[in-house]
Amino acid sequence: MDQTNNANEIEITAETLKSLLDYSSDEIFIFNNKRQIIYVNGVCERNYGLKKEDLLGRYSNDLFEKEYWTPSIYPEVYIKKEPLSMIQKTNTGAELLTSAIPVLNDDNEVELVITTARELKNYKTINENNAMPEKELHGMIAHSNKIKNTITFAQKVAKTNSTVLIQGESGTGKGILARYIHQVSNRKDKPFLTINCAAIPEKLLESELFGYTKGAFTGAAPSGKTGLLEAANNGTVFLDEIGDISLVLQAKLLQVIQDKEFIPVGGQEKKKVNIRFIAATNRDLEKLIENGEFREDLYYRLNVIDITLPPLRERKEDITPLIYHFLNKFNKEYETNKLISQKCLTALTNYAWPGNIRQLENLIEKLVIVSDTIIDIHDLPETFNKKKKASIQLDSSLTLDGAVEQVKQQLIRDSFQKHKSSRKVAEELQVSQSTATRLIRKYCGELEVEQ
Repeated sequence: MDQTNNANEIEITAETLKSLLDYSSDEIFIFNNKRQIIYVNGVCERNYGLKKEDLLGRYSNDLFEKEYWTPSIYPEVYIKKEPLSMIQKTNTGAELLTSAIPVLNDDNEVELVITTARELKNYKTINENNAMPEKELHGMIAHSNKIKNTITFAQKVAKTNSTVLIQGESGTGKGILARYIHQVSNRKDKPFLTINCAAIPEKLLESELFGYTKGAFTGAAPSGKTGLLEAANNGTVFLDEIGDISLVLQAKLLQVIQDKEFIPVGGQEKKKVNIRFIAATNRDLEKLIENGEFREDLYYRLNVIDITLPPLRERKEDITPLIYHFLNKFNKEYETNKLISQKCLTALTNYAWPGNIRQLENLIEKLVIVSDTIIDIHDLPETFNKKKKASIQLDSSLTLDGAVEQVKQQLIRDSFQKHKSSRKVAEELQVSQSTATRLIRKYCGELEVEQ
């Protein structure tokens, strides 16, 4: 049999070709003449934290305005109608060498634009003059509505001088949000100073904040010292872990916030300051007030604008973009090119993350250092591979019907959280798919149901 002729008769369907392109290490986009995405391969998830279905039908300008990539190559390609190359930076921190090729019709009009992109570290020898200017990143990854709404709110309050209190679990990004508020405020060109109230002993914290005069105490610098409050004049002071500050310092801090003046340690003369205060805590300040550990008047002074950052387990849409953001960051830092398997990605997405974003960042750094070329599920700590037994706490006051309802709700929510599919929930709980779909809509109404 003629092997050559036989090979020529093999047909590759469009679906097969699309599947093959997903194996490409290069990102591939196809735009129509309206600059609308009509095809993209799976690499987009690594570079932007977005799935293909999130991109199809969207316009290039929409993605540029939302800073998924910058700068944009597309306006110039459609105008010049000739191939172009450009260095771009993505929202997850990846640097790409992007090439765009226009496909022209018989009237010399752009019919399609095909772009491919590869990570810049594979092109070390490229002319530095073509490099894009470094763009300041605020470190905010926002795909979930909860965080998008938080950032929108933060942008509104940033333009004011109001005191802001940021609350949330440890590792949720309170410090990053505080810096973001400063960077988009009218004080962005002025100092931004951070002090961790829990990490510094009370006496030292007082002198750090207020400064001290010559001879204020034994061991003091002969010339005295300027405190953070004075050094940050016209800028922003971020008081992290404000719930751990002593009652004595709380009284002095209250005076600064109210009167915009203070007296250095060992001094007599008042100093005037113009400061915007942002405070943060992972503690329940209202409970501390009840226990006499926090001043109620200071709480209300701090709580003019209240922002609560949700834990990572409540913003799962952000986990994949954050994973790729940190993967790009540490690949660049350690000069590696590690990839991550889909099984590993799924395990990380379904994890509860008690340490939130800080825990995720530390884990990705470790995985980039110790794993082989592809980070797989066996590289994860044992915690991720343990199968937890279902544990349902019942209210003792419930009736039998109420207890059954509570157990049913918990089983459905746990199964759907794990599988994200009514079919798989039906298989696990051994009910019909229609029953599973109905119960998911009843108990998980805020979540999207996959059939």
